[in-house]
Amino acid sequence: MKLVFLYHPVKNLNDSLSFYKDRLGFEEAWREGDNTAALTIPDSDVQLMIEVDKDNLVPGGVFLVDSVDSFYADHKNKLEFIKGPVDIPPGRFAIYRDISGNLFRIIDLSKEK
Repeated sequence: MKLVFLYHPVKNLNDSLSFYKDRLGFEEAWREGDNTAALTIPDSDVQLMIEVDKDNLVPGGVFLVDSVDSFYADHKNKLEFIKGPVDIPPGRFAIYRDISGNLFRIIDLSKEK
């Protein structure tokens, strides 16, 4: 499991992009539609992913795993998944909650292989 993104929900994607780029010097790495974008963080391999969050979820890490489906199968009885494996453009995605209520997002890049 490797941290690849810090996830931050935002109210307005364009306003938030301007904030992070103009005030902090981050650069846009990619964009998915009108609701999601990633920014490079200077001197870091981790990117900041911002998204207009319709589910009112909290900030947290996004971790890369070899297979979301395998991780889910191995942990579904041990962890509280609030979103089971679903398709996303580069692969699969799921969210689970730790015992303190923190959210962990996991992704794989199975569609890029």
